[in-house]
This record gives sequence, C-alpha cells and structure tokens, in this order.
Amino acid sequence: MELGVFDILVFVAFFAVVIGVSLFKSRKEAGSEDYFLAGRGLTWWLIGISIVAANISTEQFVGMAGQGASSVGLAVSNWQLYGSFGIVIIAFTLLPRFLKAGIYTMPEYLEYRYNSTVRGIMALMTVVIYVAVLLTAVLYSGGITLRTIFDLKMQYGVWLIGLIAAAYTVWGGLKAVAWADLFQGGGLIIGGLVIFFLGLHACGGWDKFAEINEDKLHMVLPPDHEGLPWTGVLSGMWIVLIYYCGLNQFIVQRNLAAKTLRDGQLGVIFAGALWLLVPFAIVMPGIMSFQLYGDQMAKPDEAFPLLIRNLVPGGLRGFMFAAIAGAVISSLGSMLNSASTIFTMDVYRRMFHPNASQKQIVLLGRTMTLVFVIIGCLLAPMLDNPKFGGVFQYIQQFQGYIWPGVVAAFLFGMMVPTAPPAAGIVALLAGPILYGIFQQFAPQVHFLIQVALTFQLIIMLMGLITFMKPLAEPRKLPVREDFDIKTAPEVKIVGGLVMAGVVLFIIFFW
Repeated sequence: MELGVFDILVFVAFFAVVIGVSLFKSRKEAGSEDYFLAGRGLTWWLIGISIVAANISTEQFVGMAGQGASSVGLAVSNWQLYGSFGIVIIAFTLLPRFLKAGIYTMPEYLEYRYNSTVRGIMALMTVVIYVAVLLTAVLYSGGITLRTIFDLKMQYGVWLIGLIAAAYTVWGGLKAVAWADLFQGGGLIIGGLVIFFLGLHACGGWDKFAEINEDKLHMVLPPDHEGLPWTGVLSGMWIVLIYYCGLNQFIVQRNLAAKTLRDGQLGVIFAGALWLLVPFAIVMPGIMSFQLYGDQMAKPDEAFPLLIRNLVPGGLRGFMFAAIAGAVISSLGSMLNSASTIFTMDVYRRMFHPNASQKQIVLLGRTMTLVFVIIGCLLAPMLDNPKFGGVFQYIQQFQGYIWPGVVAAFLFGMMVPTAPPAAGIVALLAGPILYGIFQQFAPQVHFLIQVALTFQLIIMLMGLITFMKPLAEPRKLPVREDFDIKTAPEVKIVGGLVMAGVVLFIIFFW
C-alpha cells in the first residue's frame, strides 16, 4: 500500500502534535515523583484513555485479530471482556490499598508486607519479563504490521517505532506518556472502528457476515479446544487478570499517579468501558479478514494488516498508519517508563544507592529507558520464527512464569496477615519453577490450566510455611496523610453499568 503526499502529511502532523503536547505538558518534571508518577496529579479521563492506549497495541491489532482469524474466533475477546469485569472489582478492592500506601511500584508494596528480599525478586523478574517478552513482542508486532502493509523491512520498522517512543518517554516520564496516550488511544480506537465498518461492508453486512462465520462467533469453546478452552478461561484467566489489571506496573502506575481515589477508580472503570469496544474494533475485523483474504494469509498474524492494505482508501491511509504506529508507540512508552521505574526505584535506589539524589534518579531512569529500547529492538526480529506460534500466544504463554507466584504473594499476604517473609519468597521463586515443569512435562495441558495448577500449589506451600512459622504480629503498611479512601456513589453506579455490559455481551454471543 502506497502513501500519498496527503497521507504522509497526516502522519507527520499527528506525531508532531503527540510529541509536542507530551513534551510541553511534562516540561517541569524534575523530581522522581514528577518523572515516574506525574506528580500524582492525573485525572480520571486521562488515566482511563492512557490505560487503554497502554493495553491495546499492535500485539492486540496483530495478535488478537490473528486469533480471531484462527479457530479461536470471537472467544479471544474473553481476555478484554473479563478484564473489563475484573478491573471494576479491582477498583473497589486493591486500588484503595495501593493509593493509601503511597507506593511508587508494586514490588515496593511487597517490601512493606514481607521484606526487601521479596521486593528485589519481584523487581528483577518484572524487568526481565517486560524487556524480554512485552517490549520485544510489541516491537515485533509493530514491525510485522509495517512490513505487511508498506513492505518496510522488519528491522527498519522496529527501530522507527522504538526511537519515536523513546523520544518523549526519556524526556518527560509518565506525564509525557499519559498525554501522548490521549491522542494515540483515541486514534487507535477510532481507527479500529473504521476498519470494522469497512470490513463489515466488504463482507456484505452483518447478517451475511454472521451467517458465514457462525462457527467463529462464540464466546465459549469446548474443553478440548487447543486455543482457548472454557476450562482454561474459568480456572486460570482470573489469575491472569488480577495480575494484569491490579498488579501489573505499566497498568497500575497510572492509578498510583491518580490525583484522588475517585480519579483512580473512575479512570480504571472508564478503561474497562472502552475495552468493551475491543471485540468490534479488533477481533471481528480479524474474522472478516479471514473471510475475505484467508487464501492470502501466510500466518494468522497478518489478518489485520491485510484488511488495512486492501480496504483503506486513499486519504485515510495516513491516519491508519498513524493509528497503528501510535498503538505500538503508546504501549512501548508505557512499558519503557514502568521498566525504568522499577529498575531505578526497586533495584538501583533500594539495593545499591539509597541516598541517590533526585537528579541522579531521574538521569538513571532516562538512561535505562534508552538501554531497554535498544535491547528490545535487537531481540524483536527473532520472533519472526514460526516456532513462537504468533505474537499474542507468545506474550500470554511466557508471562505464565510470573503470573501465579506474584498473584499468590499479594493475595495470600493480604488475606493472611501472619504470613511470614519466607512465604513471599517461596511464592515468587516457586512460580517460575512449577510453571516451567508443567510447560516441559505437560505441554498438552492448556497454559491457563497450568497457571491455575501452579497457583494452587503455591498457595498450599505458603499455607504450610505460615502454619509452621507465622508472624508474631502483622506488619504495618505506610499511610498517605490526608488521603480520602471513601468511594463516591457515582463510581459505584458507573462500575455496575460496565459489569452489566460485559454480562450482556457474553450472553448474546454464548
């Protein structure tokens, strides 16, 4: 697909505005709280759109659409729909605890609950997963999209995307990322819905589309389905979503930066409402692409890019190019900022230089952002190997090494006040080991079921340790002064509406 002069102007203008506004809004970010948490001044609407932009990237446009084009079909929407449901619950349970404690990172919370060793283990694990899995996959999915649509070499696309994201993330930290997400999040949602209607028209309307793809428009798949069995959804997906929506630094960091509890809660609920658009903006276009161009696909991950290349008319191509690039850049910027935050605050400052000045902390954060993006750009082209089974599968399966242990450490620690530090250490270390054993010796078991089994075994180990050597008295968490933790009535109403929307969608496509 070729870009005309107008398309190129639209693309350049879009990112000129994005980078210009983000740098202007973050021009006064000097201290660590300013740089990593936007001065704890984010409002609910900015939090909500920023979470969506951080979450929905080309691994969704490429990966989820590819799953839609495969035998999984619409059922892959369970990830976002259950996420919408779960994030509302987290807004009323975990979020008040974290905001009240005034923490910078999720590993920091574990130090207050257990000890510094637990904090260090989680910090190192998180940085490795972010750089080796998430950053790499996001860069790869962006590269494959640009290669499929514009015949741009994978390496060039990866470095283009990485450098644009690094440009404003290095400069302005979280506030720059959040303001850039405002434009990029809006662009990717609008772009996805434009593709939905163009694809629906090409398929002959909803009735014909639903008739031809009836076998793909189901939310519940058989228990022996290799892609996403309902047994995996019920047993393991809730563990994943607790981690992703409530304990995942690059999502939660926006909540930790909320101006008030009301802003934090409304922000995540707003994000949950916007996630309800994902089946229409991403998954169904993947199904449409298979119907229209299935014989042209070398792999399912090409579904969404093929739809863009064949359906988007001249004049809209520049906007779609900007929306696609913005999708990956927004997620990349969020991950870079969160990875540098954890490395700086939980590894460098906590372990090596407790008395580091604010200037040194911010400088290291900027330096590590550059280091991480370079590593990601070097690793990303390796995912082109078919053995990884698609970018979405790669992301979900490899994060299984961190999900069960982290969720167990947090939930057990909250519900059992006498759990000793040893229980937290065992949870984080046993998680990757047990999940790795299942991956090696039970590959026929779906990875979500492996996650559930690993979680249960970890809980049993933590319970045994706590029974044998409980804490004499519970550890006290820090408390932010003058922070109101009362939930506003309108927050409860909006949260209920979002949960009702999830239930209605699942029932309709049962």
